[in-house]
Amino acid sequence: MTVISLISSTKCFGGLQKIYSHQSKELTCEMKFAVFLPAAADDRRLPVLYWLSGLTCNETNFIQKAGAQRYATEHNIIIVCPDTSPRNVNLPGEDDSWDFGSGAGFYVDAMQEPWSKHYRMFSYVTQELIDVVNNNFPTVANKLSIAGHSMGGHGALICALKNPGLYKSVSAFAPISNPTKCPWGEKAFGGYLGTDSKEEWNNWDATQLVAGYNGPPLELYLDQGSEDSFLKDGQLLPQNLVDACRAAQVPCVLNMREGYDHSYFYIASFIGEHIAYHARHLQ
Repeated sequence: MTVISLISSTKCFGGLQKIYSHQSKELTCEMKFAVFLPAAADDRRLPVLYWLSGLTCNETNFIQKAGAQRYATEHNIIIVCPDTSPRNVNLPGEDDSWDFGSGAGFYVDAMQEPWSKHYRMFSYVTQELIDVVNNNFPTVANKLSIAGHSMGGHGALICALKNPGLYKSVSAFAPISNPTKCPWGEKAFGGYLGTDSKEEWNNWDATQLVAGYNGPPLELYLDQGSEDSFLKDGQLLPQNLVDACRAAQVPCVLNMREGYDHSYFYIASFIGEHIAYHARHLQ
C-alpha cells in the first residue's frame, strides 16, 4: 500500500478538508492531493468525485475557492483534487512558461524526452491516484465520477472517454474542448507528444475521441461562461465538441452562462449544480 503523509486537516461543513503527499511511482516524484471527507465518511463508504484543475493551479485552488465542500456534505460525496503536474523534477524549461511544464501537465502521458519520464498525468489520475484513494479512504471503489475546469475540463473529458465505464459521469467547466486546434493545445501537445506525431494528438482530444467512443452510455455535461476571454480568443472551442457529439450520437449538454467569465467566481456559482448532477449518477 502506498504510504501517504498528512500535510493539513481543517474542519469544513462538518467534514474534514485534508491535504496529503505521497511518492508517486507513475510520476517518479512527490505529489500532493486534497481530499474532502464529509462527516458521513466516519461510518460508511462513500462515492468519489475527482476534480482536475486548470493551468497554473495546484491541489489547493479548488478547495479554497469553489465552495464545493457544502455540496459534497449535502450529497455525501468525497472530493479528491490532485495537483496539475509533477513538481520539482528538475527538467530544463519546466518553469519557463505558465502554459507548459509545471502547473500545466495537460493530463496526457508525455511521449517526448525529457517529459516522458515524469509527465504521465493521465495514468496518474486514472490509475495510481484511484488506487491510493481507494486504499486509504472509505470509498465505494466502483462509484467514481470526474470533473474539471479549463485544462482540467479537457482532462476530465479525455479521462472519461478513454476509459469507458470507469466513471459514472463527467462534467467540465470551460474545458479546452478541441486542443489540437487551439494555441494552448498545440504548444502542450507539441512539447509532450511531439510535433511530428499529430496523429497521436487526436488520441488526447475530446472532440476527436467522441467519434470513436464505444462504451456504456456517457453524457458530456459542459458549462461555459459567455464572457470568458479565453472562449473569445479561440482557446476553448466548445461548439466543436458539441458538433462532434451530435455527429457521433454521444449525448452532450452545453450550459451557456450569460455574463460569466473563466474565474472561480463562475465555478462557485454553478458547482452545486454539477455536484448534484454527479450525485444522481453515483447513487
